[in-house]
Amino acid sequence: MGSPLSIPSMLRTEPGPEPVERLGSILADDLAAVDQIILDRMKSRNAPRVEDVAAHLFAGGGKRLRPLLTLAAARLCGYTGDSHIGLAATVELIHTATLLHDDVVDESRRRRGRPTANLLWDNKSSVLVGDYLFSRSFQLMVETGSIRVLDVLANAAATIAEGEVLQLTASRSLATDEATYLKVIRGKTAALFSASAEVGAIIAGASDDVVAGFRDFGLAFGMSFQITDDILDYRGHSGGLRKNVGDDFRESKLTLPVIKAVAEGTPEEIVFWKRVIELGQPGDGDFAKALQILERRDSLDQARSDAVEWSDKARLALSSVPESECGIRGLLMGLAERSVSRLY
Repeated sequence: MGSPLSIPSMLRTEPGPEPVERLGSILADDLAAVDQIILDRMKSRNAPRVEDVAAHLFAGGGKRLRPLLTLAAARLCGYTGDSHIGLAATVELIHTATLLHDDVVDESRRRRGRPTANLLWDNKSSVLVGDYLFSRSFQLMVETGSIRVLDVLANAAATIAEGEVLQLTASRSLATDEATYLKVIRGKTAALFSASAEVGAIIAGASDDVVAGFRDFGLAFGMSFQITDDILDYRGHSGGLRKNVGDDFRESKLTLPVIKAVAEGTPEEIVFWKRVIELGQPGDGDFAKALQILERRDSLDQARSDAVEWSDKARLALSSVPESECGIRGLLMGLAERSVSRLY
């Protein structure tokens, strides 16, 4: 391995929905500064493998939605300092650490179309490098000198871990209901979206009402984003997703479309779901059969309606936040809308 870190290969903004591109353009200088901080904090003089593993994961790209939320919130609230840069790097490091841990827990072999770090190295390296990035993220958030910011991000980190533990018991049990599923994705995905937006408003000194608006926006956006992602595992197209359609099914993950199908399933269908989810024994032709059941039970469209509802809540949360000259509020609302438009 041993490939050196470089900003162009690490966090390149990929072609994506127009709001992402436009936000990336407006915040380009801030994003470049975030890249540099992450580069510096990923280095280790004593453990070169830290740099190798982290570089591999960052080289996979990604739209950097979480740091964009932090930067956009701070800019929209009129912030003129530079602490938002470190906070944006913080949330990206937290996110990256969770990805390393997730791939070990899920025994994943592919992420964003590339081999996972645990496959190229080993589980121990992935877990320990994830721990290192978590530690670096806490060093960064402390540097802001804001106890309020530290409280928000520390709570988010704890909520993420709690969501992952809950998922261990819920993701393979047909007894898992929609309420439990929502708790899982609130923890593993939406909590960091929410914190990312909230700390940007906090560091800018925004009013409590505005801070709450950004917090609620991030939470609803994260919920919509994850539900949409779960639907796309069955209804997406591999070329546009940078992941294989059916990955969740092959890993026997119980997601919202399946939960809805199980709730309305016939005894024969329940036997099928028990084998492929609870027993973890999906075989040839089972993905096609799962799709047939999901379509028959209208589960995918029902889940899509839920994703749209969360997207609407996200946009409503920002309705009382004043718009900026460069239209950042509208672009944030556009992010929430375009998240679910991937389903059409």
